[in-house]
Amino acid sequence: MHSAVHDTIAAVWRIESARIVAAVARRVRDVGVAEELAQDALVAALEHWPRDGLPDKPGAWLMTTALNRALDHLRHRQMADARHSDIASDLEAMEAHVVPDFSDAIDQQREHAALGDDLLRLIFTACHPVLGPEARVALTLKLLGGLSTGEIARAYLVPEPTIAQRIVRAKRTLSEAKVPFEVPQGEQLALRLGSVLEVIYLIFNEGYTATSGNDWMRPALCDEALRLGRMLAGLAPQESEVLGLLALMEIQASRTAARTDRAGNPILLADQDRGRWDRLLIRRGLAALDRAQALGQPAGRYRLQAQIAACHGRAAKAEDTDWPRIAALYAELMRVAPSPVVELNRAVAVSMAEGPAAGLAIVETLLQDKALQRYHWLPAVQGDLLEKLGRRDEAGVAFQRASELATNDRERALLRARAQQVTTAN
Repeated sequence: MHSAVHDTIAAVWRIESARIVAAVARRVRDVGVAEELAQDALVAALEHWPRDGLPDKPGAWLMTTALNRALDHLRHRQMADARHSDIASDLEAMEAHVVPDFSDAIDQQREHAALGDDLLRLIFTACHPVLGPEARVALTLKLLGGLSTGEIARAYLVPEPTIAQRIVRAKRTLSEAKVPFEVPQGEQLALRLGSVLEVIYLIFNEGYTATSGNDWMRPALCDEALRLGRMLAGLAPQESEVLGLLALMEIQASRTAARTDRAGNPILLADQDRGRWDRLLIRRGLAALDRAQALGQPAGRYRLQAQIAACHGRAAKAEDTDWPRIAALYAELMRVAPSPVVELNRAVAVSMAEGPAAGLAIVETLLQDKALQRYHWLPAVQGDLLEKLGRRDEAGVAFQRASELATNDRERALLRARAQQVTTAN
């Protein structure tokens, strides 16, 4: 019985924790303290629910308990330093407002709107640029994904104490920097939104193609990124880039079942069984892309990438892919958000649209780029194009170089096999 109750508590916590932390953080104005108070509510549930039974509204129970803890916390702070007028005003506001029980429809609607604002504040706080990318990812997964420290550590293949330290330091940094718990406005919103989207996409990419370890994919991370992306799109439906990122992730995630064989080995895009692609996710992605384009805002990096993904998603067979369109979109992406990796992807698209020699000409210029010296997909693409041109010896050397640079075991094995294949064929 207790095991079933604990499973229910874990499920409710995963769903509700972000909203609870966000609501408490608005009151106490400190993300670290807010998480501790929310955890206190979780501990209370673990103590009471197995004994007293599940409440009718578990999420509301946790929220009420956490907000009561916040009220106690503010009272103690006021007693410790009565000179803090802001604490006093916060306390008055909280004491004047009955903690919601979600029983009245109007109050429930009003509270849900407030919780939406709180979640936006929490996302922008957890992804604040004052934190480094690794700290932002860990804190976002902890606060908004509801993942435990151990789950995050397993996902990123690092020791649990390392993740715990990142999260502790991140919360301390936010507190010491006095980062306000708010949604930025005007130009600051555009600047900070980029950080939020970057974190969500970093999480998705680590799940989509793991940087190291024996698994090529970590679907749980893709699922968390999608959940965050859908949440953000619901909170900011007028932001084209938010919808663009959601569209991109939905369409890419549609390929999950087709990206590995039964042994977990990678299957590259051209060789995938498109009948195994999730058409529902593709439709969802295309719908999000349509909404993004309908806003009439300039296309940014995520919307352009979503348009590229849509070209693949619409092609029933690999040979139906509109490669000239993809090459043009990559050229536009190079204008909007230039990077050597984007240029490498453009080289692949150009090779498919105009022939391997045209793509190789672009790759050869990238071989001198210091930013790509350790990027294994550069020699991998080079090897593929050389093989198509019949230059098998050179292709074998390139594939071998790529396998030596790869940090994921599955990718390393794939590239080593390609090296042996082209060498044996001579």
